[in-house]
Amino acid sequence: MKTHFLTVVAFIVLLAACNKPAHIESVESLIANPEHLKEVRAQCKADHAKVGDALCNMAAEATRRRFMGGGTPYTPAPPAIPPSAPKE
Repeated sequence: MKTHFLTVVAFIVLLAACNKPAHIESVESLIANPEHLKEVRAQCKADHAKVGDALCNMAAEATRRRFMGGGTPYTPAPPAIPPSAPKE
């Protein structure tokens, strides 16, 4: 009986050791891996409901960041000041 119990416990520990943790996607991980980003975008296009809003939104944000870069804010040039007319 004791041997059977130890075998079961060893089997459970072995199964727990083999189980890989789920890979959690992030915008940064998608930016770092353009091929995976391309796959996720294709999956979102094919079946958005199956992939889910969260992952598709992350893929859209990663695509935006890759395209726009660091997000340098737009600063328009100051307005041109016309030269003053000579006074008579």
